[in-house]
Amino acid sequence: MSFVIVLLAAALAGSFLGASDQTPQPAQPAATAPATPHQVTTSGQSKVGYFEASEDVGSPAIAGATVYDPKAQTYTITAAGVNMWAKRDEFQFAWRKLSGDFIVRTHAEFLGKGVDPHRKLGWIVRKSLDADSPYVDAAIHGDGLTSLQFRRTPGADTEQTESTIKGPDVIQLERTGGKFVMSVAKFGETFTRTELTDVDLGDEVYVGLFLCSHNPKVSEKAVFRNVRVVIPPKAGWTPYRDYIGSNLEVMDIATGHRTVLHTETGSIQAPNWTNDGKALIYNGGGKLYRFDLKTRKPAVIETGSVDRNNNDHVLSFDGKLLGISSNTPENKGSVVFLIPVTGGTPKRITPLAPSYFHGFSPDAKFMIYTGVRETGLDIYRIPVTGGDEQRLTTADGVDDGSEYTPDGKWIYFNSSRTGRMQIWRMRPDGSEQERITKDENYNDWFPHISPDGKSIVFISYGLDIKSEEHPFYKHVYLRTMNLDGSNLRVVAYLFGGQGSMNVPSWSPDSKRIGFVSNTALTAPH
Repeated sequence: MSFVIVLLAAALAGSFLGASDQTPQPAQPAATAPATPHQVTTSGQSKVGYFEASEDVGSPAIAGATVYDPKAQTYTITAAGVNMWAKRDEFQFAWRKLSGDFIVRTHAEFLGKGVDPHRKLGWIVRKSLDADSPYVDAAIHGDGLTSLQFRRTPGADTEQTESTIKGPDVIQLERTGGKFVMSVAKFGETFTRTELTDVDLGDEVYVGLFLCSHNPKVSEKAVFRNVRVVIPPKAGWTPYRDYIGSNLEVMDIATGHRTVLHTETGSIQAPNWTNDGKALIYNGGGKLYRFDLKTRKPAVIETGSVDRNNNDHVLSFDGKLLGISSNTPENKGSVVFLIPVTGGTPKRITPLAPSYFHGFSPDAKFMIYTGVRETGLDIYRIPVTGGDEQRLTTADGVDDGSEYTPDGKWIYFNSSRTGRMQIWRMRPDGSEQERITKDENYNDWFPHISPDGKSIVFISYGLDIKSEEHPFYKHVYLRTMNLDGSNLRVVAYLFGGQGSMNVPSWSPDSKRIGFVSNTALTAPH
């Protein structure tokens, strides 16, 4: 059986991960949001955002506190305490109990110049709340020193492994089996990892944010933003059948500040931002939803008998039309349809399946999509009125994620023709195909051009993922760059992948984007 036939058979079976999400999920009930915590607590009895409690460990001379701001979704911690280094510790701790594997991440900064250069903040995992408990932490010091610190047994001296990065503001700590991994970065850059494999804290641990002044007579303050507690899927999970929860998020591109707007216990995917700036459109359970940004409530978009919609749905440039992709039983694969943005009876556009929609031309005369044909996965265009499709790419490998620039002069897309999935562009007739990203360290998917035509945001997988796949539930970056590939930087660090940002998701003013991150733990919002 030829490689092309294998690709086609896999796509028809709904199992090829190089194409967009093909199998609609079963309907999932909305997650119940936890009561929004406002209290400041030092007694360990009241919830604080993600955390079960906050309290001082080790009885520092000056009491500390943790405040959660539900509007900004930030945590501000004040703390005193002697150094967390020798045989015991003193610090303020916002914690929750966790078992098994987890990933915790935050953007963090000290407030004020501070007194002691060795004041420290970060994530900590402890066996108990005792002052001399064994622990592992990811700590950033006031002077920029960053280290993975650990105490092996109760009352033992602390040890550490220093990171090569000084003064990062993004901190991630992950436990997988018996391994701890600290990943740190200065916002805009990729992570640097430090690993630890020989410290056993037991299965159930206390996990959370900490701050220590390193001076018992001084109280310091720090703020933590974009706090995320990720519980990944259990070992042995099956893609397109077993799902964990979803966070619908929006982010300010310039600052990286993120807000969780809505959570689901199952899978929702691929938000579009409507042209009036009032709503996001996403898919879940085979349906499409319009999420009102003012009321923060979703409503089903009517699509009639076309009710197996996947995450390839895009608005026309004028905001009046919605192109959708839906699996149809008679075709055993995805077909492109057209409906009014308010919903209605879908009009079939593509004669062949599988076809996965990705964009309109600015004048709304053409629709472009990825077609799985005997020749492989290529980009096609078709008149919005229907008719014959025109093949635009012919290179070996997977070509996907096509999108017009607002001026209509280029189509950007991702292609694996070089052995890495990279961002390319071509003229609307398929001519002048040229590579934009030339990064051998990542596989890049789904370029989305800002409405002002100045920037591109896309999703990047590591090399642990095959170039022609974009699976669920992986560590990924959202990155931006100029249209010529310059000024490349990271704008979001998240656990997600398939369905996080498959479709255009810029706000109309080109300042924010919407996306989905994933965790089995409901986020406060």
